[in-house]
Order: sequence, then C-alpha cells, then structure tokens
Amino acid sequence: MYKYDAIDQRLVDERVNQYEGQLSRYLNKELSDEEFRPLRLQNGLYIQRHAPMLRVAIPYGLLSSVQLRKLSLIADKYDRGYGHFSTRQNIQFNWPMLEDTPKILKELALVEMHAIQTSGNCIRNITTDQFSGVTPDEIVDPRYVAEIIRQWSTFHPEFALLPRKFKIAVTGSKKDRAIVQAHDIGLEFFLNQENKRAIKVWVGGGLGRTPILGSVIKEDLAWEHILTYCEAILRVYNLYGRRDNMYKARIKILVKALGIEHFRELVEQEWKFIKDGPNTIDESELKRVASFFTDPPYEKHTQNKINDHLDNKSFKQWLDRCTHSHKNKGYRSVTLSLKANHQAPGDATSEQMRLVADLADEYSFGEVRVSHEQNLILADVQEDNLFDLWEKAKSKNLATPNVGLLTDIVCCPGGDFCSLANAKSIPIAESIQEVFEDMDYLHDIGEIDLNISGCMNACGHHHVGHIGILGVDKDGSEWYQVTLGGNQGNFASIGKVIGPSFSAEEMPAVITKIIGTYTAQRHLDESFIDCVVRIGLEPFKVSVYGAKEVKS
Repeated sequence: MYKYDAIDQRLVDERVNQYEGQLSRYLNKELSDEEFRPLRLQNGLYIQRHAPMLRVAIPYGLLSSVQLRKLSLIADKYDRGYGHFSTRQNIQFNWPMLEDTPKILKELALVEMHAIQTSGNCIRNITTDQFSGVTPDEIVDPRYVAEIIRQWSTFHPEFALLPRKFKIAVTGSKKDRAIVQAHDIGLEFFLNQENKRAIKVWVGGGLGRTPILGSVIKEDLAWEHILTYCEAILRVYNLYGRRDNMYKARIKILVKALGIEHFRELVEQEWKFIKDGPNTIDESELKRVASFFTDPPYEKHTQNKINDHLDNKSFKQWLDRCTHSHKNKGYRSVTLSLKANHQAPGDATSEQMRLVADLADEYSFGEVRVSHEQNLILADVQEDNLFDLWEKAKSKNLATPNVGLLTDIVCCPGGDFCSLANAKSIPIAESIQEVFEDMDYLHDIGEIDLNISGCMNACGHHHVGHIGILGVDKDGSEWYQVTLGGNQGNFASIGKVIGPSFSAEEMPAVITKIIGTYTAQRHLDESFIDCVVRIGLEPFKVSVYGAKEVKS
C-alpha cells in the first residue's frame, strides 16, 4: 500500500486548511452559493436531497485497517453510524453537518486519506481489480500504474477543469474485473509478442445518459508511455470536448462525433510532442512505486482444516461463493458481502467496519479492498483460518453467501438521498432481496448481475447488469425501466430495454417472471446471460407483459 511522504502530507494538510477558510467565508456570507460550489466540489462535498454528502477517496480500492477504523469513527462521530461504499471504490457519508466537514477532512488527513478530486470536472479516483496482486490470472499487477496515474493526475493544473468528469480504470488480469470498456480511458495490461509489458488502450467508454462501450485507440502501447499517452488523450478532449451542453460533454460523445480514426489521429499528433518527455516512466520509477506493494510474509501451507467443516452446509455455500483462488497455495481471497437482507447494498455500519478492520489485522495482514460491486475483500486469508473468519463475519451480517448471485445487487443511493435521482433504488433492491431469500434457489439459478440506478447518471451501472433497473419519472411518480443482456468484463455489452416501465410494487413480480423464464428455457448448466443471448428478449417480454402487450 502506498505511503505518504512529506510532500503528500503537506499537500493534503494545506488543502484542508484552505477549505476550512473557504467554508468559513461561505458561512459568514462572504461567498455566495455559486462561488462556494466549485470549492466544495473540489473537496468531495455535494449538497444532496436532505444533507451534504461527503465522498472520500479510496485509491484503487485499497484500505489499511487503520484507515477503515478511522472511517468507522467518522461514521459514528459525524454521521449516522454508517457509510456507503460506491461503485467507484470510494466511501460516501450521507449525513454530515456542513460545519463539521473540515473536522472530517482533518481526521482523514491523520491516516493519509482525503476527498480531493472525488467530484468536479477532473480526473476521478483511479479504479482497478479488487484482486490485484493476488489473483492467479494476473499478468501485471495494475496497482503500480494506478498509483503512478493517481500521483500524476492529482492537482494536475491542466486537467482541473475538464469539460466533464473523467474516469480511468486499469486491469492486469486475463479476466477484466474493472470494466475497462465502460470508462473514459480503460487500460488493459498484457504481454506482447516480445513478452514485454504492454497496454491495450480503450477510450470513449461510459454509461450514464448515453451508454457507450469504449473503442481501442492503441493496441500495443509500451507501458513506459502510459502517462504521456493519457495526457495526449486528455489534451485532445480538453481542446475539442463540448462545454455548451453538459449532457454532451463526456469524451464518449466526442469520440463518437469524430470517429475513432480521426480521434486517434488527433491524439497521435499531440503525443509526438510529449512522447519522450519527463512523464515517460522508466524501470526505476516503476520499482520505486512497486516497493510500496510488496507481498506480505506469507506462511507455507501446512494443513487444510477446510475439509473438517465441509459438512456444514452454510459454511460450504459461503466457501463456494465468497472465497476466491489465490496465487499462493494455502491462501484464498474472501469477499465480505454488504448485501444482506434488510441492508442497503453497499452500506456498512460503523460496527461492521470495525469488525472488518479487526478481521483484516487477524487474518489478512491489515489490508482491506473495496470492489466496484460494493463489497469488502480480505485478499490474503489462510485457508486454515476460513472457518473461524466465517463465524466472526457471520456475527455481524457480513457472511451472506450471495456474491455473484441475484441478491448481490449493485445499487446507487437513489432518491432516498440523491437530489438528481428520479426514483428510489434501495427499496427496490430490498424488495427483490426479500423475494429471493432462499439460498438454495439462488445457488441453483447461478450467477446473475442485477444492477439498479435511480437516474440516467447510472451510478448503479444498470446498463452492464445482466438485469438492469433504471428509475424514471413518469408524471411526477416513480417508475422503473428494465433492461436485459448487459454484461461487464471481457465481453462487455449494453443491456436492451424490454418494454414499458413498471411501478415499484410490480418490480419483485417482474424479476420473478424473468427468472422463471430463464429457468424454464435454459440448457443444462447454461448461465443467465448466455440464455438471454441465445433466446433473445421476446420470451422474457411475453412472460412479463403477456402476448397481447408485446404485440401492441
């Protein structure tokens, strides 16, 4: 994990002091709402439906147990005893008092955390695979480059006021768990024909009002040029991106308007001026940053106590769904589900955070990961300790064996909190979870991604859910549009709308009918997404709307 040096700490401390002065002037009415708005956004502070919302950065989803305990303290002292982990691997506090926000930022600075660039038209939090550094299918550990990009992009004066927000994701494994194709820039590491580290660069992806998957702009970029190439892309975007219409200001709109070939030409022209400049990375710089991500002191595998507990059905279900293969024999990565029934997806109470910090210290070298699916991960757990960990996690509702299943719902805060939302998201998630409580049934129907967004901004990534739910406003009331066939990862796709929207009360029955159609139509061992691709949307439409409605 990256550690601050004196310069890092000074930058963060000075930013906190600066913000404290800005807030003081605002509260004294020396700054108007409009003057204060860009200042608070630069520090992660939104004004939501009921209260301010503070978004705290968790770079590439990596936390120490010390940092997690600090977040739990903030939740208790300045909020309502919980935090919300977002799809960008950050945490959000939904109920802080405006006057307390400088105090929160000072608390964060004590443990090398901040809220810088978690909002505004700048380069946001760099995201990556939650299993980086430990997954057996990894080609290159992407955390090194993610950290280099973080340092380069933080306070970068040229990119502090882009046409719109900008998101970068990095993956270094054969299986893409970072959704690189759905980002403004997606970076996919691989080994080229010379067996050298190289990067496939995707550009122009994004969800929101106009969902578009990215296009490949560079098939084989030498890793040394990652900063200069990203800089060339951003310069072209800064120059040509629209600023007259916020709905058409994202880079995906520019790439689509120009075409990927012309956009590539513009980037290459810009790149030739900076390609071998000071932002070119060399091996020594990579090693410097990599030194912060050394392997922990793994122990040699001795015995396997898992077999002693396989007759425990609940433990076996959890073992199958919530633990993941590890590069070292005798270890596994563990996902602690934040998707228990009657718990808003992605929410963690301060008590749960403290327990996870304790579990990290006891079983996983004091480190915690956040996934974009809004769960928490202990990356390095000895197999011999899994049963003990499971029992302790279960005591605080952190061991629901539903990871990757239907009730592992990705969900934005929606209309309960967000002033942009057209409809509530959390009650829809809870109503679906209640209908599908039977774990045996969930395991039988297999892996299904169900994602919910409260508005077209798509913070719940509904476009790439196998089943996507979007809250829409219809004559002042809340309705829900359903899409099928979305997918993330290497074979990313955008879901298609199946028909007219539904009321909140109808949603559990709609999802039940969709799942019923799948179980009736599937081939042996056929996944939900493969079934949708094979049979198309029509059988699902008939099931949900009836034949007459479909024809009309």
